[in-house]
Amino acid sequence: MSDLYDTITVTGNVASEPQFKRTQNGLTITSFRVASAQRRFDRQTERWVDAGTNWYTVSVFRGLADHAFASLHRGERVILTGRLRQRQWDNGEKSGIAFDIEADALGHDLLWGTTTFVKDDRRKAVDPMPADAWQVPTGGDAWATPGIDGDRPAALDDEGVPELVGAGAASATDAGSADTPF
Repeated sequence: MSDLYDTITVTGNVASEPQFKRTQNGLTITSFRVASAQRRFDRQTERWVDAGTNWYTVSVFRGLADHAFASLHRGERVILTGRLRQRQWDNGEKSGIAFDIEADALGHDLLWGTTTFVKDDRRKAVDPMPADAWQVPTGGDAWATPGIDGDRPAALDDEGVPELVGAGAASATDAGSADTPF
């Protein structure tokens, strides 16, 4: 086994139904295969052609394992980032090289469909950035980093989501105005 890892981001299709395991120590693990097909445009034929498929075994741990198992199914398009590891294998009849990814983040690829997010309330106790730590800029650059350009905390709605405060705030009727980033 190699201890060398490269960080990689992959888009592809879940190629096997995710498998869920719990170790004797209580560690949860979800693993599945991802097929990442490459396509290119052939100018001679003016058509898209397949240029090969890379196969990865993806493993996720702890809370991400729980969420992945509950959310992902074979055939769904995903995007993930994690640590790539190359390993050699030999089963007596065949040998080869396998590529494994220990994913740090993953989700559905929204280019290909929609999904609905359901927050896991169990994570509140370990949330690294509580909602009341956010500040929203009150004017100027609407894409500025929260808490950097704003000089006062944002108002939070009933669910703890920041709301714009002050002159830069837009109402629902301003949805198409030039002052809003959307």
